[in-house]
Amino acid sequence: MLRDIANWLSLSGPELEALRLSLSVALRSVAASLPLAIAVAWLLTRRRFPGRTLFDALVHLPLVLPPVVVGYILLVLFGARGPLGGFLSRAFGIELVFTRAGAALATAVMSFPLMVRAIRISLEHVDRGLEDAARTLGAGPWDRFATITLPLMMPGILAGAVTAFAAGLGEFGAVITFVSNIPGETRTLPLALYTALQTPDGDAVAARLAAISFGLGVLGLLAAEAIARLARRRLGA
Repeated sequence: MLRDIANWLSLSGPELEALRLSLSVALRSVAASLPLAIAVAWLLTRRRFPGRTLFDALVHLPLVLPPVVVGYILLVLFGARGPLGGFLSRAFGIELVFTRAGAALATAVMSFPLMVRAIRISLEHVDRGLEDAARTLGAGPWDRFATITLPLMMPGILAGAVTAFAAGLGEFGAVITFVSNIPGETRTLPLALYTALQTPDGDAVAARLAAISFGLGVLGLLAAEAIARLARRRLGA
């Protein structure tokens, strides 16, 4: 299907590569950050601890910071001489700057708050009485979470993942700041569109890439809304 759409839009090889790279980066960012988003949402919803308000603010900070600032912070932390980047390079041989793995990291950081918010809303509507009933029957914390809480949270988890995926497809500022604009490695759809706009006679390419980005964004939002409706119906909200 992806190839049919590409033929209809007459995508060139580099444009098709940018589309594939965008889908890959967005998917990898969601897969890597989803377990952490579930843990953070549970922590913020079910636990009270010193510094919780500050932690909550830090989790949602990418929503209000300019993406370029987020990219710069990632560059300082995960660059070759950064404290985390240097450690990952020495200990595991992992390089993030100028790589698609780094693009996935930047995308995950920017879309992480959207995922956490959707999961928190779902968790807040979980009936605590069901968990209490399971506790009286002898179910331990992990059993209650795996058999009761997690299934009831699933619509919110799916909605958060789809929203983060759709948002990740359009991430630009943090990606270009952290991993630059390398064809075939970090040049996702938004960066390819930016490149087309900087190229003489690149209007047609820019229009095609903008149309694809628009279509993917609409599909992502429609999917997230459909899942959110399913969640409200399931939770009786």
